[in-house]
Amino acid sequence: MTTAIVIAGGLGSRMGQDIPKQFIHVYGKPVIIYTLEGFEKHPMIDAVLVVCIDGWQDALAAYARQYGITKLKWIVPGGKTGQESIRNGVNALKGIASDEDIIVIHDGIRPLVDETVLTDVIVKAMKYGNAVTALPYNEQIFIADDEISTVQYIPRERLRRVATPQAYRFHRLCWAYDRAFSERIGITGAAYANTLMAELGERLYFAAGSDKNIKLTTPDDLMLFKAYLNMEKES
Repeated sequence: MTTAIVIAGGLGSRMGQDIPKQFIHVYGKPVIIYTLEGFEKHPMIDAVLVVCIDGWQDALAAYARQYGITKLKWIVPGGKTGQESIRNGVNALKGIASDEDIIVIHDGIRPLVDETVLTDVIVKAMKYGNAVTALPYNEQIFIADDEISTVQYIPRERLRRVATPQAYRFHRLCWAYDRAFSERIGITGAAYANTLMAELGERLYFAAGSDKNIKLTTPDDLMLFKAYLNMEKES
């Protein structure tokens, strides 16, 4: 069984809206529904759990019914941080998911998840035990010696941009989040499932990525999302 945990627990203050950014309407449809439709249509996804910002659970359930998101089986409240939200989702599947089940983790505000990307993440996780969406990094990265200068850079051939979707065997997710929160490892700041796994010594395996898989953080991102939607309509 393959289950998706979609993280929609954040407020998104940088978007400058009065409602959480995952519930902003774009061409009459909430962002979170665009995201869920990608999982609804994918033949390898059996069920979806959404970690939802508290107070919006009923709205999410209503939208899911309206737009025919039948794979949405569970809605659980988000935490104070992204890592707490992921942990809430993982814990909610205890007693439901089997140890060897594949659990896909995805940001609710990445509404353009590609079918081929999602397929590759799942297939790689089945083979290796985990997989993270990744792309080459095409810019030069320098390490600052001070505020105004540097003599050090990181060869970009060694760099990868990692995002969601990510996928893991369920028993490894349980082990990782139980240990991390018990020992306070990898759960602060911008930590996520992939960085947590790396801090715990887990080797991560790369899967296919897509430049379209944008994260809606600012109004400019929202404009780019609309542009992609218009391109799809025209094509």
